[in-house]
Amino acid sequence: METETAAPWLTDTEQCAWRTYLDASRLLTYQLEKDLQPFGLTMNDYEILVNLSESEDRRMRMSDLAAATLQSKSRLSHQITRMENAGLVRRENCESDRRGLYAVLTDQGGDTMKQVAPHHVESVRKHFIGLLPPEALTELSTSLTPVVEHLRGSRGKL
Repeated sequence: METETAAPWLTDTEQCAWRTYLDASRLLTYQLEKDLQPFGLTMNDYEILVNLSESEDRRMRMSDLAAATLQSKSRLSHQITRMENAGLVRRENCESDRRGLYAVLTDQGGDTMKQVAPHHVESVRKHFIGLLPPEALTELSTSLTPVVEHLRGSRGKL
């Protein structure tokens, strides 16, 4: 007979923290996504625009952009195709690696970022930052840092 070693159930405090985190994460993502809809953008679109706008020469290798946005290369390729059709980005060949491609922020994509970013920041403040006292924000960052570092370290293993 095989013996199973089950992980212990979460305590009431652990369960409450976990479920509150899940609810807050899903509800906040839903609201931020909803607030981007008038601009014709999704959260994935916005995240790509942010990454490209903050990158040198407003470009990133597709493989690096996929890693930065936690998307598969295939999913990112479809996303970039949609964004290309909207005029926000373009693809360019990588001269040093014939197989490599860059995603590049177009002028229209840069203008879109300039237009949308203030509204997105306002939404983040309204639905998250402004609801927490400054000391809670510091505590939240400190508390979640080990989780982020652990998950970033295990990304290759996922």
